[in-house]
Amino acid sequence: MAIIVCPLSRAPEIARERKPSHVVSLLDPGSAFPTLDGYNDRHLRLPIHDIEQEIEGQHALCDKRMRTILDFVGQWGRDVPILIHCYAGISRSTATAFITACAHNPNADEEEIALALRAASSTASPNRRFIALADAELGRGGRMSRAIDKIGRGPPWYEVGEATPFSIAAQFGA
Repeated sequence: MAIIVCPLSRAPEIARERKPSHVVSLLDPGSAFPTLDGYNDRHLRLPIHDIEQEIEGQHALCDKRMRTILDFVGQWGRDVPILIHCYAGISRSTATAFITACAHNPNADEEEIALALRAASSTASPNRRFIALADAELGRGGRMSRAIDKIGRGPPWYEVGEATPFSIAAQFGA
């Protein structure tokens, strides 16, 4: 099945149309999370800033929050899509999509997954902090971070505004 990535503005529509089994929402603290009928315990709402370094007064991703993401996406059965969104669909959500694919494909080549992400979205700029924490938690020895470094960043968010929704496969290296 597929890992769908989109900006907040498209999340309710895509949830209605594609009927994912799980939804991950990654928005700044204080932002209104979308109300998606019928998801309740299958909707992770994580208030987190899109920052790669600790900044006083902001909520950076930490080991505990990364474990929350990994535990949640680990519940996804891959028989129907999972939907992952952040505000613009560029950084937090693309990082989480890559992390989800890596978590569900422990023996797959990280570079293959990163290249699939880049092929699906020229605007993807996965948050490096998310990737580094997942890399450590999943015991990937820096391979996830190196794969994301290899594909490089997309254009700056202020040039993009918000990304076009896209999806990547849920299975790699079969």
